[in-house]
Amino acid sequence: MRLYDIARPVLFSLPAETAHSAVHGLLETAQGTPIVDAMARRYTVDDERLAVSAFGEDFANPVGVAAGFDKNATVPSALAAMGFGFAEVGGVTAKPQAGNARPRMFRLREDGGLINRMGLNNEGAAAVGERLSKTDAPVPLGVNIAKSEHVDTEAAPADYRETYEHVARGGDFFVVNVSCPNSQGFEELQNREAMTAIFEELQDAGAAPLLVKLSPDLPDPAVEDALDLVSELDLDGVVATNTTTERPEGLRSPNASETGGLSGAPIEDRATNTVRFVAERVDVPVIGVGGVASAEGAYRKIRAGASLVQLYTGLVYEGPSLARDINEGLLELLERDGFDSIDEAVGADL
Repeated sequence: MRLYDIARPVLFSLPAETAHSAVHGLLETAQGTPIVDAMARRYTVDDERLAVSAFGEDFANPVGVAAGFDKNATVPSALAAMGFGFAEVGGVTAKPQAGNARPRMFRLREDGGLINRMGLNNEGAAAVGERLSKTDAPVPLGVNIAKSEHVDTEAAPADYRETYEHVARGGDFFVVNVSCPNSQGFEELQNREAMTAIFEELQDAGAAPLLVKLSPDLPDPAVEDALDLVSELDLDGVVATNTTTERPEGLRSPNASETGGLSGAPIEDRATNTVRFVAERVDVPVIGVGGVASAEGAYRKIRAGASLVQLYTGLVYEGPSLARDINEGLLELLERDGFDSIDEAVGADL
């Protein structure tokens, strides 16, 4: 039995956000100690077949941590020691935000999912940027940049720029979040005019590599508009997708009625289909997010066109060995299908 199989009932006896904070605190305490080195020896899978190059960065493996897990960039070294090939910190806003009232995170145990309505709680771009500038993580770090609460559409470009300028020194790539379902005003950003203004402002500030994070709730024509901008503005990549406010049929958990963004197993197939939809229309790397909790799930997204994958909810249910388990499983799947590398498998089903 894995240690996490013993720890999980204890963590699940706590409110979801309390458990997350407890785990986060343990990881933060471990950083800078021999514990991190021991974690790296246990969880890192070192095999050149897993290496990926995307938007000018080199990744030792394609499995990363999605935005939302490490909002304030306090545990990137610990996440690297857990075997992840990269991490995306944030979402970060220009000024500190408390987020929505608690409770604001809910497990859907029967469904392998989470619902959150955190509201982009974070310490603000100045604090996160200062921390990132002092971080020496051994993996690429992305920064998820989001719109501040109560900033209107007209002022959004300047708001995103302010955030970027604080975090620019410490990020290896930058993900523009125009699709958060749990904060005010993001719906108004998901149109061609608003997105163009935001990206042009960030490019004027020198932001690169620059990726856009899409909502799974956009209709296909709106997604196609966003993807047209990827080409027109020469963006570097696409993250597909954010959480969804929709609720698929068949959810069994009583928490399914909570408002907020749904993640995890219930959205896995939909997210993979979105990855395929995006990959068929762009010539830039795609990061696949949504329901990744196994090597098979990660491989489906890779074969659908994702160069990299991210996860968050899977960690809640599977524990700290998940990146190792996925990477070991990916090697077996590559060998089964006759691929010599992850790169060869990307888009194999297109």
